Order: sequence, then structure tokens, then C-alpha cells
Amino acid sequence: MKNVLVIGSTGQIGSELTMKLRNEISGSMVVAGYVKGAEPKGILLDSGPAEVADVTDASRLAEIVDKYKIDTIYNLAALLSAVAEAKPLMAWDIQMNGLLNILEIAREKGCAVFTPSSIGAFGPSTPHQNTPQDTIQRPKTMYGITKVASELLSDYYFSKYGVDTRSVRFPGLISNVTLPGGGTTDYAVDIYYAAVEGRDFACPIQAGTFMDMMYMPDALKAAIDIMNADPSKLIHRNSFNITSMSFDPEIIKNAILRHIPDFKMHYEFDPVRQAIADSWPDNMNDSCAREEWGWKPDFDLESMTVDMIKALKNKLK
Repeated sequence: MKNVLVIGSTGQIGSELTMKLRNEISGSMVVAGYVKGAEPKGILLDSGPAEVADVTDASRLAEIVDKYKIDTIYNLAALLSAVAEAKPLMAWDIQMNGLLNILEIAREKGCAVFTPSSIGAFGPSTPHQNTPQDTIQRPKTMYGITKVASELLSDYYFSKYGVDTRSVRFPGLISNVTLPGGGTTDYAVDIYYAAVEGRDFACPIQAGTFMDMMYMPDALKAAIDIMNADPSKLIHRNSFNITSMSFDPEIIKNAILRHIPDFKMHYEFDPVRQAIADSWPDNMNDSCAREEWGWKPDFDLESMTVDMIKALKNKLK
């Protein structure tokens, strides 16, 4: 990677990934792509170029690729699970028609493409324990349907046209920098904010509901490492299971209580989010990612909790 376009640069992943790429790739040009109404601010704007990059506008994307001689595109444009259920047609347009635009540009101009998949690509009939890399994928949500289709379409462009497409299936992502935007696993971010702010947390997910999770620094590392991986060793490409921890609301509550003893939580479960969570794996098997490109997370629940609480105390004081 040398000249990179991050589409969705002001979102939960994109805002941190753009800065990490700018800091780590020597001599690189990392362009922060955004949609109108979600303009970059502060250091994200000041530290490098920014361009309006709507995935539904193919001609505009092609102009940016030509202008900056882009060789790698991170396509992070998406409506998250709960929001996509409320706006299914918009989700399809962004996540499928948008991806097709990007893949066509990549085919014509020789770009590599990263389009993240998700645990949402699995469904109720998927094995929930130690979910295999290759298994049945029959999601019941528009978000999940677009993720499965994205995996298949990306593989198609690799096998038919040689486009260097790569991807990971992200679990729920937990960050102390940018708030999430309507995902089923958002509670695992919100709970830390409530604890640090001294609020009683209303948990929308029922006790006993396990989901894979990951701390954002590990997610950023995975997104970069997969694009730097030796292509001759990649068997799966789109998409690799990756994870670092799995817990239910009681387990994360107890992890926080070890550091904030007066923290309180009660349940006000959201039936839409609960139904989505129930259809997802409890824990994924990420052995293929570990074997094919050396994936290994740095954080577990305890080390993440220590870092989250410290960071949020500094941020919110």
C-alpha cells in the first residue's frame, strides 16, 4: 500500500484507520473519503487530503482514484445491522451497488480492495459454537444478506478479473474514540461510557447472549495486516473469521465492576437487537486467519477494560 482511499473515513472504524495508516505508512497518501453531512474535522481533516467519496457515485470515485493514484481502497461504507433493518433499500444500495462501483473501478485501474464482512454474515442455522471458517451462511437481516453477497462478489472479482480483494469478518467492535452507529453490539461500547460517567446502564441485550467482540486497536491491526499479507498464502480472501473475545452482558459487567465497584446495570432489552444477536455465533473459529496471515489479537477482555476505562476517564473529565 502506498496511496490509499478510505471510504467512510469519519465512521467508527474509518476515523481511526485513516489516522493509523497516515502514521504508519511512510511516504503514503491516505485520502479521507466522506459523504456530505459527515465531513472530517480536527486532526482527521488537518493531517491529510479529504474528498467527498459517495460509493453510489462511480464517476466521482474514479476521479479520486486518478487524482491521487490510489492503489488500495478501504470500502467502509455501510449501514450497521439495526439501522439497515429500518432502511433496507438504502442498505442494499450502499452496500451492494456501492461495492459494485468500487470493484469495477478497481478492475479498470488496478486497485486492491478491502470490504469488511461481519459476524452478521451468519444466521440462525449456522453452528453457534466455534463457528467454522467455511459453513452455512443464511442470515435473516438485510445487513447480513449484503455481507454474504459482498463476500461472494469480492471473490468473483478476484477469480474472474484478478482484482486483489481481501476481507475479514469483524465481530462487535469496541472503541474509546468514535461512537458506533446503530449496530447490535453497540451495547458493549455504551456500557463503558455509562460506567465511567456514573450512570446506571440499561442493557438492551439479555443475559446469556454471547457474541464475539474485539477492541478497536486489534481491528485496525487486522485491517492493515490482511492487506499486507503474502497473497500466495491466502486461501480464503473473502472473508476471514477473526475474533479476540466472546462474552455476554453479565461477563462484561463483572469485568467493569472489578474497576468501578459501584457500577449498576439493569435490563431493558430491545427485541429487534435481541433477535439479531440470537441469530449470530456465540464464538467464531479464526484458525484460518491465524494460519494464512498470522492473525493474533493483542487484547482480551481484562486488558481492554483497563484501557477503555483509563481512556474514557481522560476523555470525559
